[in-house]
Amino acid sequence: MSVSSFPMSPVFALRRTLAASLLLASCGAFAFSLSDLSNQDATAGLKAALEKGANTAVANLGRPNGFLGNDKVKIQLPGALEQAMPLLRMTGMGGQVDGLVADMNHAAEAAVPMAKPLLVNAVKSMSVADAKNILAGGDTSVTDFFRQKTSGELAVKFLPIVKQITDKNGLSGRYNAVMGQVAKSGLVSAEQGTVEGYVTQRALDGLFLMIGEEEKAIRKDPVGTGSAILGKVFGAMR
Repeated sequence: MSVSSFPMSPVFALRRTLAASLLLASCGAFAFSLSDLSNQDATAGLKAALEKGANTAVANLGRPNGFLGNDKVKIQLPGALEQAMPLLRMTGMGGQVDGLVADMNHAAEAAVPMAKPLLVNAVKSMSVADAKNILAGGDTSVTDFFRQKTSGELAVKFLPIVKQITDKNGLSGRYNAVMGQVAKSGLVSAEQGTVEGYVTQRALDGLFLMIGEEEKAIRKDPVGTGSAILGKVFGAMR
């Protein structure tokens, strides 16, 4: 009997069955979506994303030179001081200018660790509907939700820490004395009326920027996080 006439139909049938099973499994995997997630999984995935993003951002920003050494979040002088910097240097105040930049960034890094418990506690106020809506939102919808929930309270907690550090620089007091009056006229934003108010806002912006970057990374490669729940929940978004 030749090889070509050998009865192969059972083998072919088995192969077809295996191929069909693999195809169905593959289709099922791609069909998995947000609607297939349990409420528990959706909430757990969101909580895991928050904790990972918050832990990473706080760890990176709350260490020495966490702001000063990161061009994405480094806090520059308020606009009015930035414009006056050449004149200040000409009058021998260059050291105070450089010192204030360092003080502002060190103040932000000192304040940021206080954000972690507030970010984590915000999870408790989240409904299941919130969780699913956030997961189905844009690349930073998790971050945006927590900015909305925590930024006001964080600003209150950050401000005294920032003020305690920036007040040590004499230039900070001079700026506040002048800009406080200018802010009342509406020529500059209230945020820039004081150094501590300005730094507090920039610290919050930097914090949420870094959380947002972590969230984008999770959404881009959820399996790569090494977390089963993140892979399952955010994998459903892909």
